[in-house]
Amino acid sequence: MVYYDKRGPDNTEKTLQIAKETALKRGIKNVVVASTRGDTGLQAAKMMQNSGIKLVVVGHSTGHLEVGQQLMDIEKKKEIENLGAAVVLGPDVLTSFPGAMKAKGRFSEQAMVAGALRMFGNGVKVCVEIVAMASDANLIPVEDVIAVAGSSKGADTALIIAANSTNQFFDIKVREILAKPRDF
Repeated sequence: MVYYDKRGPDNTEKTLQIAKETALKRGIKNVVVASTRGDTGLQAAKMMQNSGIKLVVVGHSTGHLEVGQQLMDIEKKKEIENLGAAVVLGPDVLTSFPGAMKAKGRFSEQAMVAGALRMFGNGVKVCVEIVAMASDANLIPVEDVIAVAGSSKGADTALIIAANSTNQFFDIKVREILAKPRDF
């Protein structure tokens, strides 16, 4: 396990390398990586290319920040796909609906789950979300995968997770923490 003293993009390359090496060493066939604008996803796609690891890059749905706006750069998305990775763009399992509820002055149980996961770091919450999203898209099997996410930009968190879909959310299990920042 690696603990970073600081969160952020300076940890991206090392975190992706940890994910790749662990997947190869343990025979884990699928890696899921969060990428808002496509930078981390593209870096992961280049690193995982021809490794035998199936990579799924997960980004936000259109309208996440502004109506009609897609945050992932379309050219980076195409390049990621050309390198052999799949890309999923969809609503965040734990934050999209709760955000809509909060805007209306209402509460959702998903916000409590998200808050509890954030106690371990925002990257931990995002790792759980992206595994559910990739499973919902039928791009990963219900088995152990490695998830990579960040606390802000880049990647600083890597987990081994027993994957499952949103419908079976509480069957998702964090098996191991491979890397995370201390200051989240």
